[in-house]
Order: sequence, then C-alpha cells, then structure tokens
Amino acid sequence: MGSGAAALIIGNEVLTAKVTEANGAWLIRRLRERGVVLQCVHFVLDDVDAIVEALTAVRRRARWIFTSGGIGPTHDDVTVRAVALALGRPVVRLPEIERLIREHYGEQMKPEALRMAEAPEGAELLHHADARYPVLACDEVFMLPGVPELFRLQLEAVLARLPFTPISMQVLYLSAVEAEVAGALDQVALAMPEVAIGSYPTFDRQAGYRVKVTLEHAQPGPVAAAVQRLEALLPPGCLLRRE
Repeated sequence: MGSGAAALIIGNEVLTAKVTEANGAWLIRRLRERGVVLQCVHFVLDDVDAIVEALTAVRRRARWIFTSGGIGPTHDDVTVRAVALALGRPVVRLPEIERLIREHYGEQMKPEALRMAEAPEGAELLHHADARYPVLACDEVFMLPGVPELFRLQLEAVLARLPFTPISMQVLYLSAVEAEVAGALDQVALAMPEVAIGSYPTFDRQAGYRVKVTLEHAQPGPVAAAVQRLEALLPPGCLLRRE
C-alpha cells in the first residue's frame, strides 16, 4: 500500500471544457491544510476501462483515493461500476440509500434515480449532517460527486476520518534571481534533506520580489534551523521579507 492520497477527476465535460473544473484545486487545498500528502491528480473520461486503469495505477502509489464525478443517475455515470471492477467487487444496491432516494422523490421518483443507490459490495457510508446522501467508501476509495457544492460538503465527511498532521512552513521573498541563489539552496537541501525546500520565481514586476522560497517540515525546529542556515548563504541584501 502506498502513502498519502491521490485523486481521479472523472468526466467528459471536464476534458472537453464544457465545465471549468474546480474540485481538484479545492481538494489540493483542503488536503494541504490537513497535512495529507497528495501524490497525484488524474483527469479521466467517463469510460469504465479508463477509470479502472487509472484507479489501479494510483492505488499502488497512494493509500487514500478520491474520485470526483460519475455517481449520478444518467448513462454516463459509470464511476461506481468502474471502482467495483477495479476492486474486484460486485455492484449491489444499498437499502439505506434507496430509502433516502425514495423519501426524497416520493411518487415522482423515476426508476433511473435508483442507480444512485448502487455501490461496490462492502461499501461503507460516511455521513455528513448537512448532506442528503452519504459518501460511498470502499477499500479507502472515496466516491464523491462532481458538482462542486456537493463535492466540498461531502469531502468534509471524508477528511474527518483522515489523520491531521500540521505542517510548519516559512516563506522567504528574495530580490535575487534563481541562478543567484541556487547554490545556497543546494547546500541547505543537501545538509537538511528532511526539510522540503521549494523555489518559485515570478516574472510579474508588480509582485515585489523575484523568487519565493518555501521551507517546510512537520516540526517548526528543523524549519527554523534551515532558514537560519539559508539566510547565512544568500547573497547579501537579497532577503526582502519572510512570512
């Protein structure tokens, strides 16, 4: 089993620019805030074979898999079937969700609505107080809706059961270009490999800096030590500010 998380953003509408995808960016932000490492994000068509292939691949890398989209009642909602196939489980109808669907639609219910009650056999239901339907979870695969408002709401039901690992980070803003500070970054990265160091140049003259450097670790001590070491190696006067 891998570590961290991975995501499959599923939907022809995303890959053909019929809608502007928002769930991937939101997931990245929320996982980051909880200190969960995100290994990768894949965009996949509404195609069973494509979803199975992508899910099989990411399960080798990540412990928790988030899917977005493809769990509604229409012909192109094939995520549940694909996840079940990838996990080697049959698709079954869950009585609890069937009851919720019947209560919601009443006499106006169409038979196709019951497709939303299907799940891989053995799936667990994760409830959120403000969501009409629970999240389907099976073998650490969490099947979330594609509608951004629903995705964000149901994502919280999943995050509540994942570990929370705060990340300590400091940011340095520099007036130097990357080539001028690369040697200093190399030295600190080599001496303190446990601290993740990122370097991000900007070419926006209104930004007020030329390079943003981030240093992060689960504990503040190593970050502070790395910042101190780096500041001693930077070209004189290039440090504009720190956050």
